[in-house]
Amino acid sequence: MHIVFFADQHLDSLGGAQVSMRLQREFLERAGHTVTVVAPRMHGARAGRTGIPSSIDLPSVPITVDREYSMSWPGRATDRFLDRAMTRRPPVDLVHVQADFWGAFIGRRYAARHGIPVVVTMHNRVDVGIAAVTPLHRPVLAVLNLWRRVALQGAVEKAAGSESVRGVENGRDSESVRDGESVRGSESVRGSDGWAFLRGIARGASAVTAPSTHFARRLEEHGVFTPVDVVWNGIDDDIREATLAKAPSDREPGRPRFVWLGRMSPEKRLLPFLEAFVDSGVDADLEIIGGGAQRPAAEKVVAGAANVHFAGKLGYGETLARIAAADALVQTSIGFETQGMTPFEAATLGTPSVISDPDIAAELGGGLWAVPGAEGNEDQRTAGLVQTLRRAASDIAAGTAPVPMREVAEAFRQSSRTAAMIEVYRRVLAR
Repeated sequence: MHIVFFADQHLDSLGGAQVSMRLQREFLERAGHTVTVVAPRMHGARAGRTGIPSSIDLPSVPITVDREYSMSWPGRATDRFLDRAMTRRPPVDLVHVQADFWGAFIGRRYAARHGIPVVVTMHNRVDVGIAAVTPLHRPVLAVLNLWRRVALQGAVEKAAGSESVRGVENGRDSESVRDGESVRGSESVRGSDGWAFLRGIARGASAVTAPSTHFARRLEEHGVFTPVDVVWNGIDDDIREATLAKAPSDREPGRPRFVWLGRMSPEKRLLPFLEAFVDSGVDADLEIIGGGAQRPAAEKVVAGAANVHFAGKLGYGETLARIAAADALVQTSIGFETQGMTPFEAATLGTPSVISDPDIAAELGGGLWAVPGAEGNEDQRTAGLVQTLRRAASDIAAGTAPVPMREVAEAFRQSSRTAAMIEVYRRVLAR
């Protein structure tokens, strides 16, 4: 098969979705398939080192001060550029949209122009993410929905119609043809909230996947698509094995070691976590991995604390090594993550986690300390973190830390995740 991935950001930029897509590409290619990645061109110091033959870097403009992230405008000029670039690639069997904004629009437009079936993977709780960074989230979502309707005008309706035709050709009855919001008639998706936006992205798709059971159920409950396939994001099998081979068989002596990693932005709740860590008074070390706009504020919260270290942005293999060396990973966002990759990576490496999001705790099933107060206000959430950090530090020091579930570790390997996604692809192409 030749699968074309569409992304909002270049796969060499920072982010969990980018890590997942790099792994998907690698393991699909190992299985003998061809993958083309379409994404905005990178800018800044690292831009010249990112080009590979199987990537199409679209014309773009930087959208962050550090020039790490960029956007491409979904319009006719981009359409023409992409169509020309794709003439140098093999015939396409499937479009896999793994984007939430311009990448999704560009991918849906491309698939509609060429009559190619589409799989959509939902990576983002758009409503929660926007609400975390601006009090004007409702008008922002209204504008995004307007943009979505304009950018996809005609494209998703065409896809919905062709999906219905495929259903009739394969002898499915009228109910199965309407299996999902994406194929219910030809009317455009109205609404101005985050779920309406996701419904518009999914409309006319042949399949929709989500990286967790809890996010899949929410997508179904809000009429985005039915049924949604659950395919976890995974960890590189080879790097996992190499990391575990280098890890000591027994815990290194010393104080409990916590690690936090991610983008330093409001929805990740790094600042409340650091306040809780200071308030807890635990005799423990903390390493912070990642970067972002909130780093100066984060450093200010723990100014003078010798037991807190900011490691900055690290490569994938080194990050996994730091997780494996830690006694516990700390996950702090609530309601934002569609999977929350880091606790799964930690579990796969044998490291338990402090989990703030009850959905992630339920998905992991065990090997964790669950933080109480997720439904409360920020003061209650912070108090829950203080209490849980103290309990985790005590358990680690006593040698009674919980052990991650082996089933999670095995199911999180990228090889198994790729096999699951290939089954989705084959089902779609068999219609």
